[in-house]
Amino acid sequence: MPVNNSIEDLRVIARSRIPRALFDYIDRGSYDELTWTRNRDDLRAIELRQRVMVDVSRLTTGTTVLGEHWKMPVALAPTGLTGFFHRDGEIEAARAAQAAGVPYTLSTMSICSIEDVRAAVEGTFWFQLYLMRDRGFNAALISRAREARCSALMLTLDLPLQALRRRDPKNGLSVPPRITAANAWEILLRPRWLTGVLLGRRRTLGNLAAFFPKRGIGELSEWVGGQFDPSITWKDVAWVRERWPGKLILKGILDAGDARLAADARSYANTDLAWGGAGCAACRWAGVGDGSKRIDRRQALLRDGGSGLATYDDGLFARGSEYGCCCSRVSGRGLHRSGHRS
Repeated sequence: MPVNNSIEDLRVIARSRIPRALFDYIDRGSYDELTWTRNRDDLRAIELRQRVMVDVSRLTTGTTVLGEHWKMPVALAPTGLTGFFHRDGEIEAARAAQAAGVPYTLSTMSICSIEDVRAAVEGTFWFQLYLMRDRGFNAALISRAREARCSALMLTLDLPLQALRRRDPKNGLSVPPRITAANAWEILLRPRWLTGVLLGRRRTLGNLAAFFPKRGIGELSEWVGGQFDPSITWKDVAWVRERWPGKLILKGILDAGDARLAADARSYANTDLAWGGAGCAACRWAGVGDGSKRIDRRQALLRDGGSGLATYDDGLFARGSEYGCCCSRVSGRGLHRSGHRS
């Protein structure tokens, strides 16, 4: 039996078990994947300073973030369509996070609904929200997250327009989805995956299905494609804050000026790192240099701008050295594979 002891080992397993369209969706980034590549290279450039003759008999990875005790400074970041990667994927991920003593974040674009996850786990979880044109839909989701006792709301700020992910339409993962001979063959070659997904609780976007019960996944995907709002401003963040009294995490902060505005919006934390390059073509940090210096300086830059707000990095972390080098500067990491989108 093979020994799997790295994220790369798990990545190889995933590539063999799920169709290419889904694998590329979670594994890669947008446009020419420049941000994805830069983030990966920055993390690989990290070097650790070795000190010796220090008592390490009592080691712990435990920490307190947003008033919650985590067994390690890692959270499962929101990942859309998880229930298509694995049967009831969102529920299984929430259970795994709970067992590991870390937070799980449910995506708006999940297959299992908020209520499905709430019924399956005892502990709390976070919920990620997009600002859609249909504010009634947003208000309903916020209300459902409150009723599900989600301990934090993560609001995605950096997707007013859908990014071009070049691999997705080539693989047939478009709106509406396109069936080709190639992706049909990819599906048929994976009967174990297919059977699992077909036996899952849902085969559509669970959070949207409750709002539009008579629409299939193709219609729901088209609706979502027309709902991203290019007119959103900080006034819309205030609109969310009025409806959500709990912990508010703003996702996608890359600039100290925006961090200051996030503090003004009474957010508890803001996430950065362009979430693996899934929605940003060639993002750079304002006032930050090239290479691994971006890793060293961006958390301080955000903290200076955000008056001490808790900050998080989201995406691409794959090994302990990357976590360890950054954890002294930020509160936690959002863990997912490569360039997923929420």
